[in-house]
Amino acid sequence: MVFKVTVNSAWRATRTLWLLVLVSLSVCICVCRASSSLQEDSAMENIVTEKKAEESHRQDSADLLIFILLLTLTILTIWLFKHRRFRFLHETGLAMIYGLLVGVVLRYGIHVPRDISNVTLSCPVNASPATLLVTFDPEVFFNILLPPIIFHAGYSLKRRHFFRNMGSILAYAFLGTVISCFVIGLLMYGCVMLMKQVGQLAGDFFFTDCLFFGAIVSATDPVTVLAIFNELQVDVDLYALLFGESVLNDAVAVVLSSSIVAYQPQGDNSHNFEVMAMLKSFGIFLGVFSGSFALGVATGVVTALVTKFTKLRDFQLLETALFFLMSWSTFLLAEACGFTGVVAVLFCGITQAHYTFNNLSPESQDRTKQLFELLNFLAENFIFSYMGLTLFTFQNHVFNPMFIVGAFVAVFLGRAANIYPLSFLLNLGRRNKIRSNFQHMMMFAGLRGAMTFALSIRDTATYARQMMFSTTLLVVFFTVWICGGGTTQMLSCQRIRVGVDSDQDNMSIAEGSERRSTKQESAWLFRIWYNFDHNYLKPILTHSGPPLTATLPPCCGPLARFLTSPQAYENECQLKDDDSDLILTDGDINLTYGDITVSTDATGAHTSGGPAFAGAATSDDLDRELTYGDHELVMRGTRLVLPMDDSEPPFTDPHHRMRM
Repeated sequence: MVFKVTVNSAWRATRTLWLLVLVSLSVCICVCRASSSLQEDSAMENIVTEKKAEESHRQDSADLLIFILLLTLTILTIWLFKHRRFRFLHETGLAMIYGLLVGVVLRYGIHVPRDISNVTLSCPVNASPATLLVTFDPEVFFNILLPPIIFHAGYSLKRRHFFRNMGSILAYAFLGTVISCFVIGLLMYGCVMLMKQVGQLAGDFFFTDCLFFGAIVSATDPVTVLAIFNELQVDVDLYALLFGESVLNDAVAVVLSSSIVAYQPQGDNSHNFEVMAMLKSFGIFLGVFSGSFALGVATGVVTALVTKFTKLRDFQLLETALFFLMSWSTFLLAEACGFTGVVAVLFCGITQAHYTFNNLSPESQDRTKQLFELLNFLAENFIFSYMGLTLFTFQNHVFNPMFIVGAFVAVFLGRAANIYPLSFLLNLGRRNKIRSNFQHMMMFAGLRGAMTFALSIRDTATYARQMMFSTTLLVVFFTVWICGGGTTQMLSCQRIRVGVDSDQDNMSIAEGSERRSTKQESAWLFRIWYNFDHNYLKPILTHSGPPLTATLPPCCGPLARFLTSPQAYENECQLKDDDSDLILTDGDINLTYGDITVSTDATGAHTSGGPAFAGAATSDDLDRELTYGDHELVMRGTRLVLPMDDSEPPFTDPHHRMRM
């Protein structure tokens, strides 16, 4: 009996064990099948992802190909226009027309499959697949296309007439831009209130939005007008006023727009006026601008020191590459630090032109100028082509007739409030007056361009920003085509002289009654800076200028010998700058050391003067230096004045001597 019970127990245990084994096998089979199914699904997803990535790659290539073909077509048409001397349409306006034509074709002539997903370069606001062919992230404009444009503006700044009109340029660029911003903002706020009363406003539009619109459309970009000015050789002072204002007011408009965005009053309604919030925005404006300015100058100084104390000039390719990377990184560094890259890269370009350029080898000097000129040309035409495209490919346009008309009226009145009152006030202290025809031409030449477009497309998330973007496009189109195309006729109407040789013009001024215009236009602060820069900063940061052993006190002899490079002695008899319109060179300032003045006329005769009294540079000396600086050969302790050709008499004023 006991044996039978034991057998039954063993049988039950064996059966239970087999059941557990069968259940385990079943579970393993189910898990394997599920895993296999998951692997198959994962493989299918990988295949789909790879296909989408390949489609995206092809789409991006097609996008870039479209713009390359547009630029190629623009270049060929530009050549035809220049060959035929056709000045009614500039290359930027032509790029916009080609962009419009391609935009029409892409919008209405090409069928795009609905299953194409958004790609990396697509703008997140645009949901229609028809826009994916040619729509780019706005950050592409700020981080890739804007830096070479702004840097080239600072790097190619023509210094002679810029400094002659520096006070007026700063007034137009800073005070004038702020005036224009608030005039446009107030007028547009009245227009918005009227639209609300008649029921034509479909969304929120606050006063801060109106001020933001005033800030972005206050950035002028008279590239069309300046190109025609340069080709026709228009009066140099008018060119300097327009160019200097456009270079600086872009930077002011960027910082001003960011300060308006940062306006945040306390309380539930963030759009009420509050004094403390306004003061905070003003503080942000000053802080961001000064920080960006300091960062740009610091980067330029670092580049100058690196190029001075290394032997990079023996390897031109490395030298050019370092210059390019340091210049571009200024923009990204400023943006990463919370400053404004536009301001930083602008003043970096000015600093690089003033200091680093003198340390570069002749090959690198030519390379850097040509490189940034090329990048500026391609980036600017790319942006204008894209403007034409976005008129049809952007799917969130908001065109309101009342807002558009109000915007054109406000832009016109804002520009007038900038030019005419400031010109009247500036003429009270100017010896060389800004004539009325110059003022009318500056009013007419207030075109809007790349900066205005880049600021408006950066944020199109709200109804107000979409309406501002659409209206900004129309403002840019009108000013580039109508105002830019009518430049030649406006010059004739205002009887502004053309065919002016800036060098000969300087000579005639120096010999005439307006010989002291430079002295009158140069601020006393600038005179102090001028001598300080020549005697100390130039020798520290470059191979040019007087050796520090001649300018620093004797107690600083070891430091002076350490900071003065051997080239400062070796290159004493070499011309420090071949591009006098680009760089502030040694011939442009008054030397405060030396004992002899030697002048040479066209026949080779020499005249010399003995030592004069010790002291700083006088106003007359600075006036002569700015006028004749481009024709001078600087030597340690000796100045050799060479005429440019036989038609230019040497300057041999017996009172113009070197200071001990």
